[in-house]
Amino acid sequence: VQLQASGGGLVQAGDSLRLSCAASGRPFSSYTTAWFRQAPGKERAFVAAIWRTGSNTYYSNSVKGRFTISRDNAGNTLYLQMNSLKPEDTAVYYCAAGVNLILCSITSASRYAYWGQGTLVTVSS
Repeated sequence: VQLQASGGGLVQAGDSLRLSCAASGRPFSSYTTAWFRQAPGKERAFVAAIWRTGSNTYYSNSVKGRFTISRDNAGNTLYLQMNSLKPEDTAVYYCAAGVNLILCSITSASRYAYWGQGTLVTVSS
């Protein structure tokens, strides 16, 4: 599967932004999908994940209650709705897809075989 992330930009603290990740290739519903982010000088970090059917979602504590992950399997698209953005949310955001993931591994970047190119989100104070 090929992934292409989009929707990043420069916003002010408190604003909202929606990221999209368009998938092509093998049926999108075959994959567990997630968003990760990497801030300057830091390692790539888990943001949110959603199961293949969209029945379950998981969030890092830092975004829980502010971000919402969703997917449209028919449209082959993954989304990340980001509300109440903070300067510390500034990062390059990556979408990722993987197969045969289990619950205890969904936060691990190494478990995802496919990655989008990243989209930059900058939140000014």
